[in-house]
Amino acid sequence: MPLVRPGFSVLSDAFAADPYRHFARLREQAPVHYEPAVDSYFLSRHQDVGRVLTDHRAFTTETLQARAEPVMRGPVLAQMTGAEHTAKRGIVVRGLTGEALREQTRGVRARAAELLAPLLARGRMDLVGDFGKPFAVQVTLDLLGLDRGDWRRVAAWHSGVAEFITSLTLTPERRRHCMECAEQLESYLVPVIERRRREPGPDLIAKLCAAEFEGTALSVRDITALIINVLAAATEPADKTLALLVRHLIDRPGQLARVRRDPALLPAAIAETLRYTPPVQLVPRRAERAAVIAGTTVPAGATVFCMIGAANRDPAVFADPDTFDIDRADLGTARSFTAAAQHLAFGTGLHQCVGAAFARAEIETVAAMLLPLLDEVRYRPGFRYRETGLYTRGPVSLPLVFTPVRTPLPEDATPGG
Repeated sequence: MPLVRPGFSVLSDAFAADPYRHFARLREQAPVHYEPAVDSYFLSRHQDVGRVLTDHRAFTTETLQARAEPVMRGPVLAQMTGAEHTAKRGIVVRGLTGEALREQTRGVRARAAELLAPLLARGRMDLVGDFGKPFAVQVTLDLLGLDRGDWRRVAAWHSGVAEFITSLTLTPERRRHCMECAEQLESYLVPVIERRRREPGPDLIAKLCAAEFEGTALSVRDITALIINVLAAATEPADKTLALLVRHLIDRPGQLARVRRDPALLPAAIAETLRYTPPVQLVPRRAERAAVIAGTTVPAGATVFCMIGAANRDPAVFADPDTFDIDRADLGTARSFTAAAQHLAFGTGLHQCVGAAFARAEIETVAAMLLPLLDEVRYRPGFRYRETGLYTRGPVSLPLVFTPVRTPLPEDATPGG
């Protein structure tokens, strides 16, 4: 299978600047693209990505043993199979859904109101730096039962962990930095875990401490890995998706006006954001045996990267896929945060993102509060939009100017709230 053109690389600066402009040629000319620098295969068609993500025997998560476990300080949910995966995923999911999620949503609303109030009164904010990143981390700390006063430290450590997992190439210096972040995060969490064992509470860490697998309590190592797993799953999608949603709507004033008039359209706008610009762009797997994909043989033991952004714009699945359209009929909004989603932003199958429901609650809650208040919203004069990230991707910043809000922020401004 030929490359798109001689010398083309998904690791190049040109690709990093705007991967979306290359996706069509990849799907059409090199749907299985080999990168010799990282000895890996990159898949860009929706059908092939879906096959790899759902065939858990042929394409396993063994790559995470080297890519994630060192900084997660233990095995993560995506590495587990069978009874262990079912049991441990169930513990986490119960802490992120149902009545627990309804209670957390109230906390999300309160935290968003607290952080947004001074920004709205000013009439300007960087939606990424001033709000999105601190909000996503603080809300996750609330969920876990950690002191949100520590959010800057935790965010810095988490950044190092995320860099280790999502970098396809790491210098020895950056690798050392990432490992130090992981060690500091672990040192911060272990005393909290030990305290929760003695003094149970209502938070997710306490639930993990009280849980058992096959009659045995989870080890400190198990709980540490699951906490860092949740930290990544709950923070990574939320701040990026919120900023991307607002960006797409500002760029399309007609669709923004409709969503502001009719909050029932908000879930469709979020689902289309996840399809059009998914925050997680690459999902790795290992081929357990040789497999033929789109006419190319992928050898046993090879690392395969599923290109979520490219699959989500496959015209074989989505009509006019490079157009952002909240009225899209081929998306299936109602199931867009489940393993049955037509888009692949949260993965699919057994290892669909454990934080999907919580991320939906975060994004819907904040967007429903924020969008009606952004009167005459526009970008700050002179702003030039830029995204970064090959593995996870989002705006560097999103500086907004709008009419200042002088009235108190409503605390029940969520769909159905």
